[in-house]
Amino acid sequence: MDFNKKLGLIGRNISYSFSKKFFEEKFQKQMLDHFSYEIFDLQEIDEVENLFKDSELLGFNVTIPYKEKIIDYLDDVSDEARAIGAVNCVLIHEGKKTGYNTDAFGFEKTLKIHRKPHQNTALILGSGGAAKAVQYVLTQSGISTKTVSRKSELNFENLDKETVDQHKIIVQCTPVGTFPNTDECLNFPFDGLSKDHLVIDLIYNPNYSKFILKSAENEAKTVNGYYMLEQQAEKAWEIWNFKKK
Repeated sequence: MDFNKKLGLIGRNISYSFSKKFFEEKFQKQMLDHFSYEIFDLQEIDEVENLFKDSELLGFNVTIPYKEKIIDYLDDVSDEARAIGAVNCVLIHEGKKTGYNTDAFGFEKTLKIHRKPHQNTALILGSGGAAKAVQYVLTQSGISTKTVSRKSELNFENLDKETVDQHKIIVQCTPVGTFPNTDECLNFPFDGLSKDHLVIDLIYNPNYSKFILKSAENEAKTVNGYYMLEQQAEKAWEIWNFKKK
């Protein structure tokens, strides 16, 4: 039998974790009692150096705010992660630290299930690591995109109803409205939405964010981030277990 194998999640102020529950249930079902999954709450990214000293660490997931910053601490990144500019999964094999982006895989699966043929323009709300993975997938799928963020030309102050109406896919990539701050919601012209819109909010906790609820009130089809999260986790498991792929 293999020696103990540690996996985990790095982020800052992680008050909840889908990943820990997901992987611990997986270990239980597959009777992998030599695997463990831990939460590594890092106040600064350079604290990751201490993790790399642990010889039992097989890899880890990466969440806000380190998906971009982690790249400087790795030996290599996959082509996809390099193109996206963000990493959410790290494999440590024979001392080599390699970054991957499984968010793209998870989002692509979500998009394929829910997208309708007329939905070929998208607004991406946010500009962090998750938003970069979303933009990559949308562009690869032939969908034209515009980013809305606090610092972009198109921002939450000047975004209008007409622009929302012209973009039939809306992807909410910011953490606004995540547990425990479930009453928060982005400033967004929800009256620009219609039954022709697909709204994907990457938040999964709560199941129905304020953004999802307000979008549904305006007849948009709404999807939360749970399926994407599940799919990216499965892809991460594949990476950690099939090192030569």
